[in-house]
Amino acid sequence: MSKPKILVARAVFPEVIARLEAHFEVESNPSDETWSKAELIARLQGKEGAFTTGGDRIDAEVLAACPQLRICANMAVGYNNFDIAAMTAAGVLATNAPDVLTETTADFGFALLMATARRITESEHYLRAGKWTKWSYDMFAGSDIHGTTLGILGMGRIGQGIARRGAHGFGMKVIYHNRSRLDAALEAECKAGYVGKDELLKTADHLVLVLPYSPESHHTIGAAELALMKPTATLVNIARGGIVDDAALAAALRNKTIAAAGLDVFEGEPTLHPELLTVPNVVLTPHIASATIPARLAMARLAADNLIGFFKENKPLTPLNPAVLAIK
Repeated sequence: MSKPKILVARAVFPEVIARLEAHFEVESNPSDETWSKAELIARLQGKEGAFTTGGDRIDAEVLAACPQLRICANMAVGYNNFDIAAMTAAGVLATNAPDVLTETTADFGFALLMATARRITESEHYLRAGKWTKWSYDMFAGSDIHGTTLGILGMGRIGQGIARRGAHGFGMKVIYHNRSRLDAALEAECKAGYVGKDELLKTADHLVLVLPYSPESHHTIGAAELALMKPTATLVNIARGGIVDDAALAAALRNKTIAAAGLDVFEGEPTLHPELLTVPNVVLTPHIASATIPARLAMARLAADNLIGFFKENKPLTPLNPAVLAIK
């Protein structure tokens, strides 16, 4: 009996490829090329499954050109690269990789918050440029983290992880806004209080964005929202590009509407809005919040397990549109 054919769209750990090859006929991408949509469609011909990353867009056009495709397994918790409605209509299962990167991403979110508040990147650039010749009382004086108010927009698992770090590790007052309020036990665990969005923006000393991207959440933070924030506040985005209007944020940073920002995600990444590269009060990282070897390996293994579970028993571990599984 022939093995199902799958495409691994980006380079991934060799041991994960070996595991997949035990179950499938695999076309991989060891050179880690970034394919255009036309190239992705060409590679998907004859494939029943795909191992994808957040940069591989699966939409109605791709699905129409690849009618044999049955599953796309994302090596990411986010899945805004998937048109879930179109995939469901085409009978194609979508899966993601939640939970395995929660604590790693929360660690990074807090690291980015600290680097932003304490002006670490800005001061390192100053030092490397040979500008440090003396001490002064206000040299790169940033803002405290301990004892301040931490605001979290999007209180899923990662948001809760950041809340716990702030409340239990740094004695921060934690407030949050979410589509739905957490139950009392979770709020108590996180020492977090629910507030409206405007109150969150006005009150937080440090605001961290952890909400999923959707058309409804596009530009959740724009010029109007930034204007509500304290001029001493910092903003950290580890959610998705498009949650923040990057042009409005660059203007707010230049005008000191807010003190500083830390960004791991961007609109149109890997391209950045050019103005973000001209303001000093921003920390920029290239979408690496989950970038530890254990976390990335766990993400890849879960994506592989979803493919194997689907083809072996019609039981993927983390389906996003499980109604597809009932289609025979």
